[in-house]
Amino acid sequence: MEVGCCLWMRQVRMAATLGMTFKSSISTRIPAIPLPTLNPSPPSLLFRRRSLSAASSSILDYQELSSSDDLFYHPCLLVLTSELLQQEWVGTHGYRPGQALMLWKRLYGNNIWAHSSEDLEGLNKDFKNMLSEHAEFKTVSVKDIVTAFDGTKKILFTLEDGLVVETVVIPCPGGRTTVCVSSQVGCAMNCQFCYTGRQAIIFIKMGLRRNLTAAEIVEQAVFARRLLTSEVGSITNVVFMGMGEPLQNIETVLKAADIMVDVQGLQFSPRKVTVSTSGLVPQLKRFLRESSCALAVSLNATTDEVRNWIMPINRKYNLGLLLETLREELRLKHKFKVLFEYVMLAGVNDSIDDAERLIHLVQDIPCKINLITFNPHSGSQFKPTRDEKMIEFRNILAKAGCTVLLRPSRGDDQMAACGQLGKLGELEAPLLRVPAQFQAALEVSV
Repeated sequence: MEVGCCLWMRQVRMAATLGMTFKSSISTRIPAIPLPTLNPSPPSLLFRRRSLSAASSSILDYQELSSSDDLFYHPCLLVLTSELLQQEWVGTHGYRPGQALMLWKRLYGNNIWAHSSEDLEGLNKDFKNMLSEHAEFKTVSVKDIVTAFDGTKKILFTLEDGLVVETVVIPCPGGRTTVCVSSQVGCAMNCQFCYTGRQAIIFIKMGLRRNLTAAEIVEQAVFARRLLTSEVGSITNVVFMGMGEPLQNIETVLKAADIMVDVQGLQFSPRKVTVSTSGLVPQLKRFLRESSCALAVSLNATTDEVRNWIMPINRKYNLGLLLETLREELRLKHKFKVLFEYVMLAGVNDSIDDAERLIHLVQDIPCKINLITFNPHSGSQFKPTRDEKMIEFRNILAKAGCTVLLRPSRGDDQMAACGQLGKLGELEAPLLRVPAQFQAALEVSV
């Protein structure tokens, strides 16, 4: 039976018992898609407190804490910015900002990347004892590390609530080793070519399960450096291209990115920290105005008809709105180029007409274009474009003056490549109806 509905058309009600009931409504006409509202990150992942009064038992984010009583919370240190650590939290416990700076450097710099008070050599003994009593050093633990044939490594992290996220480290002999971090557990975008998005409907079973905290995001980079630097060399680049839509978790992503580029901390160059989005226009505007980091936009189509199908978010923020927003915002940015990501799908978006339309679409937008090999996965209806056709597509763009790169698959034999992260459950997000003109092309490619 053909299923023409999408994730956001399905209404879910969780039962209080072990059983679950859920309702669904299916319409032949798919309306504009509202973004689902996620539950906030569990406060237990951010703080532990010695005592909690009834009056202050509501869910809080550390950014909202103001009174000295609230600072008795036991934070994971990696959720605190340098400013908050130095000016508020350490001072609340009676210690000088200078000691907070020494702590910060041991958390993020000097090749220490402390994971316990035992790693804090050189700090005052009383200060270390206070940290042991009042702070947490990590919120994730390593479940497994798998290595692909090409040396790409996928790290599976278990969170404190038992959920699992995946991080990928991509070695590069030229000295540009990259860590790809996740920002959510699962993804609500339901992009048809993405394995992570196929898991979204599991949110019936806690499947778009939640946003990650800043600590959980930063720890992915810290663990990658701590565990793998000696093996793969210095990790110089960060891409927010793992599980999830980063800009749907923008508050936390902005905080995590700030920690990553802090000159006293992980010391990543802002130009080498790239946040990717499927095209959430309001959040994209905010990111460009508030962050110094790089931006990647997952484009993947040259017409609204195709993008509505393979990226349902386009029904809310279409190509015209997305690209005009970029034109307007980038006029305010000096020497800034957006990276357009374009996954090549055989018979869908890889024609000469597509190449010519793409040239027109990105006109007057300072940009680079990344042509990405599609990485097949279970249940996928797409096939990758042939190498020779990708080269032809690239040459058309380059001849028109576009800066264009070909990105080959890395780690696909271990499901570590672009669009392959995560694990399907018993329920999957529905495949959207294929436009009539592409049905024959998909049948041929299968």
